[in-house]
Amino acid sequence: MTVRDIAAAVRSGERSAVDVLDEHLARIDERDGDLHAFNHVMAEPARRAAEAVDAAVAAGDDPGPLAGVPIAVKDNMCTRGVPTTCSSKILDQWRPPYDATSVERLVAAGAVIVGKTNLDEFAMGSSTENSAFGTTKNPLDPTRVPGGSSGGSAAAVAASFAAASYGSDTGGSIRQPAALCGVVGVKPTFGRVSRYGLIAFASSLDQIGPFAADVADAALCTQVVAGHDPRDATSIPEPMPDLGAELGRGIDGLRIGVVSELLGEGVEPEVAARTREAADALAAAGAEVEEVSVPATVYGLSAYYLIAPAEASSNLARFDGVRFGLRDERASMPETYDATRTAGFGAEVKRRIMLGTYALSAGYYDAYYGKAQRVRTTIIRDFESAYERFDALISPSSPCVAFPIGDKTGDPMTMYRNDVCTVPSSLAGHPAMSVPFGRGAHDLPVGIQVMAPLLGEPVMFRVAAAIEEAAP
Repeated sequence: MTVRDIAAAVRSGERSAVDVLDEHLARIDERDGDLHAFNHVMAEPARRAAEAVDAAVAAGDDPGPLAGVPIAVKDNMCTRGVPTTCSSKILDQWRPPYDATSVERLVAAGAVIVGKTNLDEFAMGSSTENSAFGTTKNPLDPTRVPGGSSGGSAAAVAASFAAASYGSDTGGSIRQPAALCGVVGVKPTFGRVSRYGLIAFASSLDQIGPFAADVADAALCTQVVAGHDPRDATSIPEPMPDLGAELGRGIDGLRIGVVSELLGEGVEPEVAARTREAADALAAAGAEVEEVSVPATVYGLSAYYLIAPAEASSNLARFDGVRFGLRDERASMPETYDATRTAGFGAEVKRRIMLGTYALSAGYYDAYYGKAQRVRTTIIRDFESAYERFDALISPSSPCVAFPIGDKTGDPMTMYRNDVCTVPSSLAGHPAMSVPFGRGAHDLPVGIQVMAPLLGEPVMFRVAAAIEEAAP
């Protein structure tokens, strides 16, 4: 059942939220021991939440648009009294004293949160192999990765452990795993969804968004968590338009560009072929489609892997063994800091902290971080130029289909290239989403990325709905 079907059935009294929850918990019990989508299953709190939804329905009240819907959230979103670890030893068993704004809004909408999903440690990775608590496997082929860093959230939806889930996207961490797991994933405009309670990786890039089985569910799940939050200084003050109302409008007359730079070297032939087929389908549905060059996107990966680690090196300085989380007590405070971080952070997190600290250091700031920010500005201007001619852009979400576990862990640069299609729109702060469209190598799903200008979610969802309707 879709998110909409479950919510409608629970609100009408046709189904009980407790029965829906029990079905999903049974699936988790059956398969998650093998897949490891979850770090923590919240069975008892979820049951209490489901009982409260059923009580509200029995009393004649409306529990909300997600009434009784089982939802999973990435384990970097604070949940009061529930372990929130970022899949890192340094936060193992830390229990926040407050909820993230997104979690508050989900609860207010009647959702039943079933658990916290696995991720690459502190959201740094593209395969969910960097977790301190073990690798998540792709439900479509457990020998392969689900993508990352929100691989647990994508896997939870693909395995029907949850009707929808939420992840965070810094450079593609929603869109890339959505593509590899064959589900829909949405990164809204930066600032559309509050980051309050999201444990920071790179503060100028991080954004929360949903995974869902179809575009209409994704629209509803985006709508529920979007909107202004005074606790987030980057929160956009205007409300999100009604995305569900946009889905039936079609795309007749829309101008859609296929980004040529994101179909070049490194993109698997089958992935490129599905992207061109999606473009043809959009043209057949009434859109004006042609290739477009966004030249600076080729520098996106280089700029991102300076900017994001630089921000991470600042954000992760708070994990010092003094205030919360792991503490490895030594004779002096500097020794305690060193021992705590050595034991608490994994190899990829240490790599990025060191890279970011180097890029910010005296004598290198202008040469690396400053130059990367100038490249970021160039990327924004190139996108703005493209959007003067086009209403939306498309590309692959990932240059490849899901790859075997362990295939890329030995070479960080090879792993980083998985973000080549998604990083440019992240640097620009623009909305983007991944929609499944056919199959690639090994009969695994391919995702098409739909990009739109700032605050362009309405047109983005129109195009996504057309791609979904035409999908093989």
